[in-house]
Amino acid sequence: MHHITRHLTPVRANPKRFCSVQVLFHSSVDSHEEWYRNKLSVLTKLSRALRDVDLVDGKLEDINGVIIYDDSIKQKMQAFKSLARIFVGSPSLQQKLKQQGGVGGGGRLVFGTESEREPLVVNSLTKVCNFLDISAQQRKLVRCTVCSQVTQYRIWRGALEDVLNGLKDEVGWLLERSSETTTTSQGAKLGQQVVLSCLRFLSDSSVSYEAENSTSWMRPVPARYAKANASAKWEDVLDMVNDLRRYLGHDEVLYHLEKLLLMKEGLLQIKDVFLDNTIGFREVRHQEHLVHRKLSKMLGSPSPCLFTLLIYFLYGRVRDIEVDLCGGFYKEEKSGFFCLSMGRILTSTDERMVRRGVKQLDRALGLFEFVWETAGMKETLNLEGHLWCLGAEEKTITYRGKTFYLHDLSL
Repeated sequence: MHHITRHLTPVRANPKRFCSVQVLFHSSVDSHEEWYRNKLSVLTKLSRALRDVDLVDGKLEDINGVIIYDDSIKQKMQAFKSLARIFVGSPSLQQKLKQQGGVGGGGRLVFGTESEREPLVVNSLTKVCNFLDISAQQRKLVRCTVCSQVTQYRIWRGALEDVLNGLKDEVGWLLERSSETTTTSQGAKLGQQVVLSCLRFLSDSSVSYEAENSTSWMRPVPARYAKANASAKWEDVLDMVNDLRRYLGHDEVLYHLEKLLLMKEGLLQIKDVFLDNTIGFREVRHQEHLVHRKLSKMLGSPSPCLFTLLIYFLYGRVRDIEVDLCGGFYKEEKSGFFCLSMGRILTSTDERMVRRGVKQLDRALGLFEFVWETAGMKETLNLEGHLWCLGAEEKTITYRGKTFYLHDLSL
């Protein structure tokens, strides 16, 4: 379980300063090396201030996985990554990549254009298909195959409970912060009660699948208890989600509330399905099948809900898929293979930071690879991950069959 903290270091950022610096970064940039040398000191100071901190799956975290909610640190991170992207495009760093033979790109220089150095947040199957230039017919195959897999009842329920447990931790942090500032957040208190009630409601309605291998499920349930709970439906969960939006919607820091609201689309489709473990084992299985059938029929490729289920299906947790440099997708001239390159920017060369950066890129690349293979593409897709950090030792890392390159941001 992740812990949540409000402050990382006693260093205070000046928001106005970083806003003005960021505007400067995106203004007309002098191509001469002198400009980069002058800004290297700024990049170095930001890197030191943000040492061992990074944006992980949409959340600001330190090296120990502690979630950080601090606007000044967030502004520093945005300024750092904005400037670092420009450095990746500098003549000297591009020359280093060129000397490495295009880094697997068949002579093609990766991250050579500004568009390839833009950040990318992946939040739908449609965005992945667009990036890989998958045809309309193949997209239908992707949608059909993915839906049949990720809308299974256990995946749906597991993703929902994962989001609710994450929201429970975040609301707990909100209440702790309120007590520290001697202010009471009635909305957070009500939200906490609803989250706990929703988790308890799901737990009380769950069925042990170990019962499938025994005859214990055949034992009748007391009629009075069954009657009292026979009306439980997914609509009850939908009502609780609506309550949470009303109580907590004003708190922009709640990462998991956003994820929960994305799943509301699915709840609307299954609101009339019973959620009750007292109606008999076979009827329970029938209701679970209805959940699978309704979700697989109604959720389309642009659906954020379907994408949320896919991420849980692939990685066992609901998280964002994002990279600092979107890279490029292109065909290698010599081999005829397709290549997908993406990048991350790190604040330190600590082994744990590098390992976490590699894992993030692996998840992003793995998602695109999954869609590529699901679309039935016969061409080989080579995957490359690139990581940049000040003072890093240039080296190649192999992880789960993929190649990752660690680069130094220094000129």
